[in-house]
Amino acid sequence: MSVSDSRESAVSNEEHLAGIDIFGTTHPGKKRTANEDQFFIASLHKSMRVRQSSLEDLSAFARLHASFAYLLVVADGVGGIGGGRQASSTAVETLAEHIGETIGCYYNFDVDKEHEFLAQLEDAVQRSHDQVRHQYAADGRGPATTLTMVALMWPRAYVVHVGDSRAYYLRDGRLRQLTRDQTAYEELVDQGVMTEEEAGRAGLKNMLTSALGAQFTPAIGLIDLQAGDVLLLCTDGLTKHVPDSDITAILGGGGSAEEACRRLVDLTLERGASDNVTVIVGRFAAS
Repeated sequence: MSVSDSRESAVSNEEHLAGIDIFGTTHPGKKRTANEDQFFIASLHKSMRVRQSSLEDLSAFARLHASFAYLLVVADGVGGIGGGRQASSTAVETLAEHIGETIGCYYNFDVDKEHEFLAQLEDAVQRSHDQVRHQYAADGRGPATTLTMVALMWPRAYVVHVGDSRAYYLRDGRLRQLTRDQTAYEELVDQGVMTEEEAGRAGLKNMLTSALGAQFTPAIGLIDLQAGDVLLLCTDGLTKHVPDSDITAILGGGGSAEEACRRLVDLTLERGASDNVTVIVGRFAAS
């Protein structure tokens, strides 16, 4: 496993395998004294290169060359300077360790194994939740964290989501949100109990209904990406200040994943950056 990880500065993934360019960064913002966000980017490799053989046809081994997967994670801790930061760190470390030990079994897997792979992702999130609860508060009233994860086995991306950090993808100039915020705002508006305006005035957008370390219900989805797509994972420190229209313009503006990350963070800072902000951008080169 090769890992790109940082707290308050960006570290790029330099491999650019199969035209994939991924970069992540995190910033404490202008109002917070500490950064409770975490991000994690890892590439996992499994390959076999045939050096010599008496076999006439080696095409069957081509699929084993440079087989790879990516793991992308953002997390936003809840619970104060000490607790929130430690909760997000514990969750991400536990998740990455478990997936690093198990995901190798699924390189080049068939569709009939997909349910088994998704079960492993769910199990990794459950272990992260259990570890946060065990370490900080068994009654569920201690520190907690959001978590949004993408396990990418090109071209399929598996998304596991808890809380209000988000995943998006840009295709043909249109930005689509892959996750749905698990907040009281979304639930009450969906149920028709309150209008969007009423729920907004009540301050419910920041009230989580699901988080690791507390009551949680992971949402799971998948999407087949295409050449030319752009993937974004972010904490709500970005979306509090930068609307979808500006995100679309930056992601669609060309340049590297690193450049897009820096423009997103810079725009957030220009607009006040009232919270920690973390972004991961993945660009998938057009064929």
